[in-house]
Amino acid sequence: MSAQTDGPYGPLIPMPELTPDALRAAVERIAPSRVPALTQHLFEATTNAQQTQSLAPLRTFVRSWAVFVAIERHPDRAARLRELEQIVDAGEQDPTAAITEIRAIREAAEAEAGL
Repeated sequence: MSAQTDGPYGPLIPMPELTPDALRAAVERIAPSRVPALTQHLFEATTNAQQTQSLAPLRTFVRSWAVFVAIERHPDRAARLRELEQIVDAGEQDPTAAITEIRAIREAAEAEAGL
């Protein structure tokens, strides 16, 4: 992965606790347009958890949004991820290098989130 910098001030926000409320507050600050998607995902995860009597849907929700926050709190990293995703989606060139870098960004975000 290429070096990702956030300028002299570091990430936009500290990494929040891995709870629905903390993740929602973080998303409200760094990507407010995504709050409806988070709310819908949480509703679906809660419903599925109740129906299946399993915490797995809630764990998936937390993991998904923790990685999202870990990426988005670093604007340069988030922008690079979007560039790479566009390369893959366009299908105009060999996506191997882009996929490898996407994987590295996501793995770094997972580690940052403590997953």
